[in-house]
Amino acid sequence: MQYPLFSYREIWKISYPIIIGLVAQNAMLVIDTAFLGRVSEVTLGAAAIGGVFYLCLVMLGTGFSIGAQIMMGRRNGEGRTKEIGRVFDHTQIFLVIIAAIIWFLLNFAAPVFLEFFISSPAVLEESLVFLQYRQYGLLFGFLVLGFNALYVGTTRTKVLSMSTIVMASFNILLDYLLIFGNYGFPELGIAGAAIATNFAEFFTFVFYIIWIWKRGNIWLYGTFKLRRFDLRLIQRLLKLSVPLMFQYFFSYSAWFVFFLIIEQIGETALAASNITRSIYMVLMIPVWGLSAAVNTLVSNTIGRGRPELVLPLIKKIFILGTGITFLLVQLILWAPYPIISFYTQSQPLINETVPLLRVISMALIAFSFGMIYFNGLSGTGKTMLALKIEILAITFYLLTALFLAFYLNASAIVVWLVEILYFSAMGLFALIALKKGAWKTLDL
Repeated sequence: MQYPLFSYREIWKISYPIIIGLVAQNAMLVIDTAFLGRVSEVTLGAAAIGGVFYLCLVMLGTGFSIGAQIMMGRRNGEGRTKEIGRVFDHTQIFLVIIAAIIWFLLNFAAPVFLEFFISSPAVLEESLVFLQYRQYGLLFGFLVLGFNALYVGTTRTKVLSMSTIVMASFNILLDYLLIFGNYGFPELGIAGAAIATNFAEFFTFVFYIIWIWKRGNIWLYGTFKLRRFDLRLIQRLLKLSVPLMFQYFFSYSAWFVFFLIIEQIGETALAASNITRSIYMVLMIPVWGLSAAVNTLVSNTIGRGRPELVLPLIKKIFILGTGITFLLVQLILWAPYPIISFYTQSQPLINETVPLLRVISMALIAFSFGMIYFNGLSGTGKTMLALKIEILAITFYLLTALFLAFYLNASAIVVWLVEILYFSAMGLFALIALKKGAWKTLDL
């Protein structure tokens, strides 16, 4: 059977639940930042560094789950539904192992590491408090990643919007109760934000267990039927996923180093950059959703035996993502003050943030190009090549940022410009690799 190219309608049908889910998920980041911005600038800056450091380690689990998603997508395209369950079961087991390793690192390595890099004692103290509490959410957070991989890989993405609405609802409610101590709850500040997210991830895991049982996905895919540990399957998963794990880790590590550079400029610059990061990540949502979709759609397309449709498919998704991004950028260009005022009432901090928003308006267009083509390359299974591209782009990114900040003593505005160079380089290298076509003979 000759499967046709996915239409814009089909692409959007698969992508929009992911986008809605990401909206709900990023609502947590926005609310956290808005709440903590009303505590103090130090707390806001600490949330940026502590949060990004935590994400660096969590990205190891995310990378593994994306590799599993690609493999499940290939099996889905091939019509081998029972094999999907085997991949899912092994994915969940390995995610638990990764969570245990990261818990150990957060307990014993994080304090020493952060103390070496953070110059402000107040920011260091608050960052460590955040990590101390946030580590207890690792287990359920990683298991949720496995469920996300299952449903994105099989293109049954509607459940993602519901699961992340569950997560966001609990997180926002508990943020309100625990950060400020409302309705008799203890006033925990930044610790309250960490605890709220932990509970939100637990309730999301419970939601997924109920969903997979009630919807009959257990029998459809043969999940939770692990009779023996298949070492060969784990090896294939690792071969596909390890480059993605390091790719995501390096990507967020670069952002962590970026915020350490900003922290050296000053606490106000760090707080302004955290607000910018929050707005930036919200505006990234459509492209993040489309990137997740391109990953699995490319994998499904190859599984259907139509590799010649891969580049036209990625181009379609890029056009869609760029159009949506261009419309969203108008919000920060024409109404920056009302948006920033949601996070803080400090006029100096608002004034510091406005120019940063103008920079990210340009970076978002580069982000559309870079992320969609880069994830398209990963979706073909060429994850080691994608890792090499990521390392090259990140090296250039960090060296440029360090040169601007420490050699030229540039402001935060100038340092933020490296985002444009980073995503442009990443997308260009990925496009060249896709056009060479070496991925067409790759067997997963």
